[in-house]
Amino acid sequence: MGYKTYTCQYAKKCGGCELLAVPYELQLQRKQRAMEELFAHVVEQDGAQLAPIVGMERPLAYRHKAATPFAPGKRMRCGFFERGSHRIAYCAHCLVEAEGAREILCDVARVADALHIPAYHEDSGRGLLRHAIVRCGYATNETLLTVVTAGPKLPHAAEFVRRLRKRHPRLTSVVQNVNQRRTNAMLGNRNNVLFGPGVMHDQLLGCTFEIGPTSFYQTNPQQTERLYTLALEHATDANRLLDAYCGTGTIGVCAAHANPQLEVVGVEQVSGAVGCARRNARANGVAQRCTFACADATAWMADQSHASFDLAVLDPPRAGSTPEFLAGLAKLAPARISYVSCNPTTQARDLDQLRKLGYRVERITPVDMFPHTKHVETVCLLTHS
Repeated sequence: MGYKTYTCQYAKKCGGCELLAVPYELQLQRKQRAMEELFAHVVEQDGAQLAPIVGMERPLAYRHKAATPFAPGKRMRCGFFERGSHRIAYCAHCLVEAEGAREILCDVARVADALHIPAYHEDSGRGLLRHAIVRCGYATNETLLTVVTAGPKLPHAAEFVRRLRKRHPRLTSVVQNVNQRRTNAMLGNRNNVLFGPGVMHDQLLGCTFEIGPTSFYQTNPQQTERLYTLALEHATDANRLLDAYCGTGTIGVCAAHANPQLEVVGVEQVSGAVGCARRNARANGVAQRCTFACADATAWMADQSHASFDLAVLDPPRAGSTPEFLAGLAKLAPARISYVSCNPTTQARDLDQLRKLGYRVERITPVDMFPHTKHVETVCLLTHS
């Protein structure tokens, strides 16, 4: 990687890529040093290896999910919130978003304006169109557009879809998500399919996954494949794997696909995600070896005193895990734990507890999931000592 920098006309207002002016090689060096400082005590006390950060060869157009808010004006405003505010700054093209994604979002505003569909006014609560989110396939040509409205009825819905599809034939599904709450949360709980199957599909590590309007799916699939490969390093010789915080089952299904002898048990408390995980297992021919429980993982483990696992994979939210969960996991005593984290700070805290509960850290590998930002993800491999 050379000392190449990138320029963006929207960078000063956006702030999303706060490291964009820093050459990418230097970004990686900075992130590596930050991880060395954060995990220094683990490396020293456990003899753990801190591997070199896994960067991208071409750190552009990696975000396969893009979104915009809308606001009323002489013309409907769209783009992104300026740094530290709720003022919307227009954006016609983003360096880190998948090709064509931002153009679809801008055309949602143009078509809505032409059809007199009003934008939502955040302060008054009046208007209709709140947000739009587009997901573009990484390994497929499928594209899902979700438009978020403040009410259940979308005027001129058929014409709205027709005009958008004329401009963007790549759209394979269009969904209306209804969010009637006065909240900063982008999505509501109700979806109306306006066109197509209402979902899209993408592929990771040879497996196909269903992605709906509210599904969690990694934004950078290229780096996700590298992240999962690290996390599942020991799954190829395991017999039974626990996939905690399993979401839509991506990690567990990939593991079962790679190892035809592996039995996977996934636990997730969001019922819609569990249903999607089961469909993903069936679609990839591993349903007979994948069981997904809709439950709180901590409570579920308390009822599994006789369960045995060779490997447990954790992928918790940014807040990390909880002391209760980690204690319950330690009682199950899997031989290995693979801890995937989107927040190394909370992971470091959790590792300290796991180490007290009888585990030793073997290796920590940082992965650059979001180039040009300060964000780092990490995969930590632990063994029962």
